[in-house]
Amino acid sequence: MNYSKFLPDDYRGDAIALIAGKGRYPALLSEEIRKHGIPLKLIAIKNETDASLIAEFSENDRRQILLGQLSQLLKSIKDLDCKYVLMAGQVRPIRMFKGLFPDLKMLGLFRNIKQLNAETILGSLINEINSIGCCVLDARCFMDDHLASEGVMGTVEGKHTKDTLDYGIGIAKEIARMNIGQGIVIKGQSVLAVEALEGTNQMLDRAGSFQLDDLIFIKTIKQSQDYRFDVPVFGEHTLEKLRENKIKTAVLESNSVILLDKEKLLKKAKAYKIQLYGFTAPHTQSV
Repeated sequence: MNYSKFLPDDYRGDAIALIAGKGRYPALLSEEIRKHGIPLKLIAIKNETDASLIAEFSENDRRQILLGQLSQLLKSIKDLDCKYVLMAGQVRPIRMFKGLFPDLKMLGLFRNIKQLNAETILGSLINEINSIGCCVLDARCFMDDHLASEGVMGTVEGKHTKDTLDYGIGIAKEIARMNIGQGIVIKGQSVLAVEALEGTNQMLDRAGSFQLDDLIFIKTIKQSQDYRFDVPVFGEHTLEKLRENKIKTAVLESNSVILLDKEKLLKKAKAYKIQLYGFTAPHTQSV
């Protein structure tokens, strides 16, 4: 059965361990996986994973770990007897600097990383999971119907020129390439705000503080995006922020940005008269 175009060709409905952070994304992913009758187990992160999601799993099908406890994480995956692992949901970025509880194995991993940042830490973490015979899946798996698609999504048409959009997409791509962030807000061919550690919604508040019309929010990926742990997400909270800050256009990279509860989101965007537009960058390869 073809569950998702992002799954390995040899996947046959095996059990999956979901390492879940905050928010709607892991809950929606759980719903999509269960639609197919695939066995699903949960690894919750203390003080991050939503209690409502944890409650959906029996005690035998879930484990809870402290952030930074690598040995505990690997043991949990083995205990749950899962060959495949998915990582979804937000962990507050500030926890890289405080609120982390690294065990000896994680400290050893840190010592072998030349540049410590979210990308290098999570990449090394995936290598550790792979080393115990597991496969960390593309986090777009099972979310095919919720991805941004090319062109106008919904019925709200925008009024921005191709030159303006191309300018903004080019700047956003460069910001992403430098590992600064994945989003920007522009007016014409001027950049008003760049997303960094604070995240998308706070950036939108900063852009809105200028109280200008015809703003465009752009969300993209970097060319070397590792979709196993880094998938940009656009959800209801972000749509509400666009409305609050009078930003009427969101430009999202197709096949890469997940629209949480896409059908519901498009209806709400129509009600708010916010255009959602999907683009394909020249380097992007179809899957």
